[in-house]
Amino acid sequence: MKSVNPIQSFAPILDRMRLVARAAIDRQNGGIIVLANGCFDFFHVGHIRYLAEAKTLGDYLIVGINSDEQVRKLKGDNRPLIPEQERAEIISALRFVDYVTVFPEPTVEELIRVLRPDFHAKGTDYTVDSVPEREIVREYGGKVAIVGDPKNHSSTDLMCKIRP
Repeated sequence: MKSVNPIQSFAPILDRMRLVARAAIDRQNGGIIVLANGCFDFFHVGHIRYLAEAKTLGDYLIVGINSDEQVRKLKGDNRPLIPEQERAEIISALRFVDYVTVFPEPTVEELIRVLRPDFHAKGTDYTVDSVPEREIVREYGGKVAIVGDPKNHSSTDLMCKIRP
């Protein structure tokens, strides 16, 4: 039996230029592009459910991951627990993820502007009208979708259970 390196079957982790080029090719071939994003610092079932449902919106699921610097700004000096490249690799191992990228900006807005996804998927802690990037998505004709299970899973809450 032939030995297969499982990492070869992971979704590619791409820089922005390569990601934009791949998404353009996928779109030219009729593909529907979905963008989901997050810190994904302490991975839990809520993340799985969010990303799995996001994939049902289209053909290609792109996951944007906040850089280490931005996670620190969002979550505090003791975060992230897992470095950005390792978080990207964890996400890339999910069979329903097609591409992964790390974005250095404070918000996902610039990534949305260059990718112009057909759908921008956000978790259930948002409503379509409360998604900060909704106007950018609407400007080019994209749609905002709320996906995943109710927001009763939290990396911060899990960390508090581990480190009271």
